[in-house]
Parts: sequence; C-alpha cells; structure tokens
Amino acid sequence: ELPESWADMQEPLLEGMCFTLKYLGMTLVEKPKGEDMAAAAIRRIVATARVGARKFQKVILTVSPRGISLQDADTKEMVENISIYRISYCTTDKLQNKVFAYVAQSQESGALECHAFLSPKKKIAQAVTLTVAQAFQMALDLWEAAHAGR
Repeated sequence: ELPESWADMQEPLLEGMCFTLKYLGMTLVEKPKGEDMAAAAIRRIVATARVGARKFQKVILTVSPRGISLQDADTKEMVENISIYRISYCTTDKLQNKVFAYVAQSQESGALECHAFLSPKKKIAQAVTLTVAQAFQMALDLWEAAHAGR
C-alpha cells in the first residue's frame, strides 16, 4: 500500500522500492523506445505466455537509481541486475493495464529486449512505471551532481 505522497519520498527509492510481480517473458525488439513498439512486444509476450501452461516465475523487482534487480520470490536467488544506463524505456500497457514492461540492452548480446511482468493490480503496474521514471530522474540528478564539480 503506497502512501499518497510516495512520489515525493526520495529516501526509500535510494535504497530500492520492491514490487512482487510475475515474470511473463521476454521478446527482442527493433527500437529502444516507443509506445507502439512496446505494445506490440507486450502482445507477443502475453500471447506466448497464454499458450504455455507453466506457472509464471514470481519475482521481486527492485527499482533504485542504480537500475532494476530481479530476485526469485521463492528461492531469493538473484535472477538479473540491469543497470539504469541499459534501460531505454518502460511502460504500463494501455490494453493489458496490469502489465509492466521495460526495454533494456542485453549485456551479453547487445540486443534490445522487452521484458514483461504481470502485477496483481493496475495501480501496482503504474506505480512500478512511475518508480522507474523517478529512478531515472534521480540517477540523472546524482550524475549531474557528481559531474558539476569538474
């Protein structure tokens, strides 16, 4: 449950804000950003996810000015750590409004990947998107502050 003024609270974001989501999957994309590209990628991921009868991996997605980290909710094992500088886009899908997705450049291949997650509520998907946007702003502010003295 997020307080009304959570958008103004910078302290928790520095430590990292956690969200429990279900990982739907990943697809490669051509462009680093754009609503149409993201909507098409999310449609592909959701369609593929519906075909498979497997249970979705429950993950704890932590957002901080350093980036996004994914941890398996059951085993607490680190799944992935994505630097804020590798993330080019994030969104809550307009049609699938419980789906949060981000686009990041793969560390291994350099390819652009769109990763999608299902949240329990529309508000949570929107909160993750806003939190990532705040993390970008905070990372920029920290970067500018660090480089201002040069």
